[in-house]
Amino acid sequence: MAESALPENNGDHAVPKIKLGGGFYYLHNRRLGQGPRNWIRVDALGNSQVIEVDKLTMKHHCDLPARDIRLLDPLLVYPSTILAREKAIVVNMEQIRCIITADEFLLLNSRDSYVLQHVEELQRRLKSGVGDDQIRQAGGPDDVLGRAYFELPFEFKVLEVALEVVCALLDSQVTNHELEVYPLLDALTSKVTTINLERVRILKSRAVALTRRVQKVRDAIEHLMDNDDDMAEMCLTVKKKTKTKTRMESSFSGDQSSMQFRSKGPSVSAPVSPVSSPPDSGERLKHSLTTVWGRRKSMRASESTPESLEDLEVLLESYFVLIDSSLNKLTTMKEYIDDTEDFINIQLDSQRNRLIQFELLVTTTTLALAIFGTVVGVFGMNFDLPFFDDPATFIRIVIIAGVCGIIIFSASLGFLKYKKLMPH
Repeated sequence: MAESALPENNGDHAVPKIKLGGGFYYLHNRRLGQGPRNWIRVDALGNSQVIEVDKLTMKHHCDLPARDIRLLDPLLVYPSTILAREKAIVVNMEQIRCIITADEFLLLNSRDSYVLQHVEELQRRLKSGVGDDQIRQAGGPDDVLGRAYFELPFEFKVLEVALEVVCALLDSQVTNHELEVYPLLDALTSKVTTINLERVRILKSRAVALTRRVQKVRDAIEHLMDNDDDMAEMCLTVKKKTKTKTRMESSFSGDQSSMQFRSKGPSVSAPVSPVSSPPDSGERLKHSLTTVWGRRKSMRASESTPESLEDLEVLLESYFVLIDSSLNKLTTMKEYIDDTEDFINIQLDSQRNRLIQFELLVTTTTLALAIFGTVVGVFGMNFDLPFFDDPATFIRIVIIAGVCGIIIFSASLGFLKYKKLMPH
């Protein structure tokens, strides 16, 4: 356990400190308003611990700007992103809010059991890879993936677990959403009800939100794959080894120059004029600066094309394909929902057209029967006619009114069919 709470007298109050990565840092300072948060720390050996660190301490420890620390604040909403910095990788995707360095993994403590299970999986992988030479040297095609995983740097192993958590979580949500949407759409095509329409509306809004989340993760991975400089910055182990090697070479060259100066000693036969010495020292200073900048440029060039960069590209491509598959599922689901809506609209339009046709038929029938009302209104007046005494007059009037109604109905129906308002 690397956790150590040591009180230090800082004025009137004792400020606790915690040891991270070999150095002590203040746990928090209440007077600055920086509230501490719980972090899960996992080192390269797979050992984990829960620490309580504030933003300022984490900023100094990982050498990150303040805006990168704000990205990990769970109270704020930021788009999914993966940032490559000089000494750390900042990951903010879904439930994963973490900082990855060359030696440790700092995850903002999450209550999500799904995330905690993958943290345990990371510990198991790291612990299984410590000192396991037999697995690394085993032959055969079945051990290729195992050897490739053990050869990955620490930051890539952690990044792989983070991407695995995010992609698996989103893929599981997409799968569960598919299990809800497709049966409901099939039921809706057979019977359109208000309840089913309301459920489809809710599921469609959820699908749109889920598509937006998957699209953000996909864009973050794609942006990282398209930027070679950011991918080179993510090779933290290579940069750390290169800096250590450069520091050792510079110290070794400095020791050699000092030894050569001591072995030569001061020259007695040829004294150097004090007027001519400053240009020589200026040339040496210029040469030293040129050498330092040349080393830095060569170090950048060596960092931009290591084998680990190819491993990172393969790693990102594999999870890009996975998240792209989830996005394709959502796209297919959206198209299926749109097709179902079009089919339902066609059904509703067809039923609406049938109702309109029925209404025209009823109106035409009413117009044909209106002739009887006209006859009743005329003969219902209070006057006396001679042919009212004939019993056959009533039958003749009814027959004439019926024939007139049939003629009017047939003419109206023929006119509607001629105008293609009624089917033939």
